[in-house]
Amino acid sequence: MSWAGKILRVNLSTGAISREPLKMEWAKAYLGSRGLASKYLISEIDPKVDPLSADNKLIWATGPLTGTMASTGGRYTVVTKGPLTGAIACSNSGGYWGAEFKFAGWDMLIFEGKSDKPVYLSIEDDHVELRDAAHLWGKSVWETEEIIKKQHQDPLVRVSSIGLAGENGVLYAAVVNDLHRAAGRSGVGAVMGSKNLKAIAVRGTKGVGNIRDPKGFMKATFEKKKILADNAVTGQGLPTYGTQVLMNVINEIGASPTRNHRDVQFEGAKDISAEAMATPRASDGKAQLVTNQACFGCTIACGRISKIDQTHFSVQNKPQYWGATGGLEYEAAWALGNANGVSDLEALQYCNTLCNEQGMDPISFGATIGAVMELYEIGALTREQIGVDAPFGSAEALVQLTEMTAMGVGFGKEIGMGSARLTAKYGHPELSMSVKGQEFPAYDSRGIQGMGLAYATSNRGACHLRGYTVASEVLGIPVKTDPLAADGKPELVKAFQDATAVFDSAGICVFTSFAWGLADVQPQVAAACGEEFTLDNLNEIGERIWNMEREFNNAAGFTAKDDSLPPRLLNEPAKTGPATGLVNKLPEMLPKYYAIRGWDTEGRPLPETRARLSL
Repeated sequence: MSWAGKILRVNLSTGAISREPLKMEWAKAYLGSRGLASKYLISEIDPKVDPLSADNKLIWATGPLTGTMASTGGRYTVVTKGPLTGAIACSNSGGYWGAEFKFAGWDMLIFEGKSDKPVYLSIEDDHVELRDAAHLWGKSVWETEEIIKKQHQDPLVRVSSIGLAGENGVLYAAVVNDLHRAAGRSGVGAVMGSKNLKAIAVRGTKGVGNIRDPKGFMKATFEKKKILADNAVTGQGLPTYGTQVLMNVINEIGASPTRNHRDVQFEGAKDISAEAMATPRASDGKAQLVTNQACFGCTIACGRISKIDQTHFSVQNKPQYWGATGGLEYEAAWALGNANGVSDLEALQYCNTLCNEQGMDPISFGATIGAVMELYEIGALTREQIGVDAPFGSAEALVQLTEMTAMGVGFGKEIGMGSARLTAKYGHPELSMSVKGQEFPAYDSRGIQGMGLAYATSNRGACHLRGYTVASEVLGIPVKTDPLAADGKPELVKAFQDATAVFDSAGICVFTSFAWGLADVQPQVAAACGEEFTLDNLNEIGERIWNMEREFNNAAGFTAKDDSLPPRLLNEPAKTGPATGLVNKLPEMLPKYYAIRGWDTEGRPLPETRARLSL
């Protein structure tokens, strides 16, 4: 079985470090990573705990395929109760940290309590110790990683850390590894900062050597990698253009939320698209995009490496930002660009770089700026309050507000609250484009109806990665459905939500699902872990995880009233594009979704559902 079978537990209050065996009955019921870590968290904390208190816990977890030769097998998750939402938070990251942690011989790392001073955890296989981090506090993610590698005299140490955003309590602060890979959403970095935990440095030399059927596993992974290579999305589109391939596609179908969802199409989309990133600039004749990059074990390589224009106003006197670094992905480009009406590609790259450097979710940040700009335009916020003029379309305002928020100064402290708290403070809560307090990603649910239901019912607040019906509604994967129709979407959303829980929990990237179904994951999991992992079993595991998360949120105080969308999406029809005249049809879809889920009319799993899933 490809679990390491061991857990690390660190009490930050006392400094005690303990080791314990993985509960294998839970591993078989929840698989790993997202599912298994959530099971541990839910079993150990009060659902009503203050997310930023010492009583909340924070878990890093890998899946059984993490660190193996399965394609994209480098994922790990950070699980906690999220400060942005008050709901369960599970944020997923790629890069190399997850595989390195598994190589050190561990499945999971649980932090409890709170340190009275800044610390970081050092893991070198079985040797684990808490170390003083006074010299790291106040440093960026980039500086932290560099200092730790020099301190350990090992360039192969992998570091998962927070920047100033996490230290300053930005409620959507991220945990960053490998400089620009992030467990980005729901504020997991803020919980890390609240515990005075700066970083986890890991070096593993053991590898993953306990595959149940090595020959069968090699055969299965080889066959499935070929499917990825032969697929138009995972073999061509994503390697060539990255997720930014979607910028023009989503804009053309009238589902690109623009200027805080006032509009559904952005006239400047082409200027900040994948194609624009690859086009030589007039200023220096060089393209922003330098190359693509892959995470551990990935055969897709959707990551972007970019170089900003050195003459751009944002960096002309800041040579530290002139080198190659993580480039724009679709969600970040949309949140910093379309959501604010900003079409300056270089400004977006600079702001994205600051989000990576200081550990900040660009989706929630960019969407919050969209709310600020609308508050400014309607007169609810003034230049004196904000510190700058902030109309839609201002790249200068975007840059200044990014710097203020990343550094935790001025009005940036209020932007760090997220759009739900900020808009409520200034009298217009309806202008927060969020669900359960978490901001929307880059798809307008008037033009892609299924995403409205997916957002409303997502267990971690508005999220595209908890049920990416865009695959079906726009790309025709695995079957084409009408993005403007509500019929069949409850069934579609449930299927995507349950399947995604399995992909996440196995320790592989959800992008493989553009080419793979669960029938492709199953033989890999079975060969690695055990023959009991049949297709039916995996389907049930995904459904079990979803319902477990739902029950935690219900216990935390969420009700059916929280499965909603902002008034703008339910009452203001799309003005342009194929969805002209449409609002989201959530009231039509939600009751059917509850029934299909086996929940009562208040969104609570029925006793027979709980019994069937052994909850």
